[in-house]
Amino acid sequence: MASNSNKQLFQAEPELLANSVTVLKKRYLRKKESGQIESPKDLFIRVAKNIAEAELKFDSNADVDSVADIFYNQMASLKFLPNSPTLMNAGNSLQQLSACFVLPVEDSLEGIFEAVKHTALIHKSGGGTGFSFSRLRPKDDTVKTTKGVSSGPVSFMSVFDAATETIKQGGMRRGANMGILRVDHPDIMEFIYAKQDKTKLTNFNLSVGITEEFMKSVKNGTEYDILTPRDRKKTGSKNAKEVFNEMVRLAWEGGDPGIIFLDRINNTNPTPAEGEMESTNPCGEQPLLPYESCNLGSINLVKFVKNGKIDWDDLRNTCNIAVRFLDNVIEMNNYPIKQIDEMTKKNRKIGLGIMGWADMLVMLNIPYNSDKATLLAEEVMKFIRDEGRKMSVELAEKRGSFPSFDKSIYPALGFKAMRNATITTIAPTGTISIIAGASSGIEPYFALAYYRNVMDNNKLPEVNPYFLEKAHESKFYSESLMNKLADAGNAHDLTEVPEDIRKVFVTSHEIEPVWHVKMQAAFQKYTDNAVSKTVNFQNTATIEDVEKAYMLAYDLGCKGITIYRDGSRLGQVLNIGSVKEEKLETAAVTMPAKPKERPAILIGKTIEKTTGCGKMYVTINQDVDGKVFEVFTSIGKAGGCAQSQAEAIGRLISLNLRSGVEPEFIIRQLKGISCHTPHGFGSQRILSCADAVGKALEEAINNPLNVQVVRNDSITVDSLLADIDKKDGKKVMSNGACPECGAPVEYIEGCLTCQSCGYSKCS
Repeated sequence: MASNSNKQLFQAEPELLANSVTVLKKRYLRKKESGQIESPKDLFIRVAKNIAEAELKFDSNADVDSVADIFYNQMASLKFLPNSPTLMNAGNSLQQLSACFVLPVEDSLEGIFEAVKHTALIHKSGGGTGFSFSRLRPKDDTVKTTKGVSSGPVSFMSVFDAATETIKQGGMRRGANMGILRVDHPDIMEFIYAKQDKTKLTNFNLSVGITEEFMKSVKNGTEYDILTPRDRKKTGSKNAKEVFNEMVRLAWEGGDPGIIFLDRINNTNPTPAEGEMESTNPCGEQPLLPYESCNLGSINLVKFVKNGKIDWDDLRNTCNIAVRFLDNVIEMNNYPIKQIDEMTKKNRKIGLGIMGWADMLVMLNIPYNSDKATLLAEEVMKFIRDEGRKMSVELAEKRGSFPSFDKSIYPALGFKAMRNATITTIAPTGTISIIAGASSGIEPYFALAYYRNVMDNNKLPEVNPYFLEKAHESKFYSESLMNKLADAGNAHDLTEVPEDIRKVFVTSHEIEPVWHVKMQAAFQKYTDNAVSKTVNFQNTATIEDVEKAYMLAYDLGCKGITIYRDGSRLGQVLNIGSVKEEKLETAAVTMPAKPKERPAILIGKTIEKTTGCGKMYVTINQDVDGKVFEVFTSIGKAGGCAQSQAEAIGRLISLNLRSGVEPEFIIRQLKGISCHTPHGFGSQRILSCADAVGKALEEAINNPLNVQVVRNDSITVDSLLADIDKKDGKKVMSNGACPECGAPVEYIEGCLTCQSCGYSKCS
């Protein structure tokens, strides 16, 4: 191996913020053979050296050390970072470097469970999976071999969901799934309703595969054909607008299903001779053929704004290095199954994207919701795509084109060689954007400030560094203003902030959905694969608002759309469809004018439940007659959002119990309520904090304490409630709290994410 031993290598120190180091320690840094934990610099050296080793596969005299140094400098300067599996696993025994995969699901029991097995292997290695269930015969269709009937795609999806849950409970990196069904499949309505019950398919994102015929029928108000999966023959028809309206309504209610435009994706399929793209990865930005994987990395745009201008030459250099890096990843990757190894290397797709877009805009004084911003988006992405393609051609001249090149679209476009079938993808950047100290992907800011807990339960406002710099520069900074900013999350109504600055520092919920869609479309125009972007709606948005966004995404050339209406996933949605009327048990409960007074001494027990927000302790006390009298709940630190909600649940339950309501009625109301962070599996699964309280209460009444309770001095309900905190209420992000650190979580890039510690529901 050739090496430049005289050169000083890996000299630059990583340019990391304190929060970046915290996330690295929590999620990425590995234990070395000596037993010590690697430093962030060690991590970047490990990854750089490992990925540079691929050079020897193409040139036995390659100067691997010099290439590794180049790769290291890009990562240490935070100009470019690969996706999380590469940072975690490169140079380690696992060596699985891809974030996501697409697996085929064949229409046979053997094929289905082969896919389940492959899913388990992928999730064990830390990857996510996408599936199309469109090949599966519909529910109640005849199974010739057994003379029985099929249970349908949605039923089999629950098998994949259970397998994912089992792997998660084994302590591995969380696996996530994308489930897709074509809109012309006979079971499409069951699929659309599949996640209306929020306790089902909790490890899946769902998207309907939309065809051009369907969209034309929606616009024309006509019916479209329903086709059998086996032979694509017409088996019926549906009113397109009615189906579309149900998709829109359910997305408005809870975010699922999203939509992908299948025909549009396949119109830009770079290797149509290799097959049709049926599905995407879990966050929707990477359409893939069956058994393909995505090898992703992102450029941090913050690093290329210098003196109020974009340094295009420096950006070009990073594009070249990033494409070389990602092509090397394909060689160094240890793929979970043989078919993925073969298909990935056949087409050699890479996905070079960006992060720090919102940061770049504020550094250039450009509002996110403006034509100037969307025009710049096109310019930046076209530059990255074109420079990336040039580098891919250069690599092909030395290493050879990807094996399917002759069957690809590139020769017809005038390319005589190409190393990679795709170059660009706008992927979620989640934790890597925290490491880079940059805004996520192409998303706007979610908030300009929030409170961070420090020692002794004190709270300090964490303010966007660019806003803080502008506040000092323009002389409107004050501590009281920063606290106001943390309370509100945005500067929209803060008149102390100059209007022109408020327009530039705009946050996601201040931006009209039309601008979210326009921005996604601007980046899609020059992106080979697709774009991860959440179109955010305020809670007050209407179903019609969502419909307009869906139609605009189609009209502007997007390959799909994911929407999220603030707070919509927290509520319990009534099931619609074949709902039977049932008479609920009723009981004549006489409510006294005033709840019973509380004895000074009660006897009870405390039950521990592990929830997605941490351990919850439920104390249940009984009276002299052995009946449950009151409930106290505790979770997290005093003053936190989770604890305040838990305390409120306990107080309301206690008032109901002391007013004569039977515990069974309370249990019925609490059990089954779900949130975005369920925990556990099977009978031990806890869907939410409310569900935990209901189950603890049920355990208590099924196993009462056999003791005598002595009644002494009593206190009144008024005095019991007199200790309610008088503190001013603070605005809480309605998406809930992070289960790991308690900070607000944001719904961005198709997933609930914590910008404080890096937690993500999808990884």
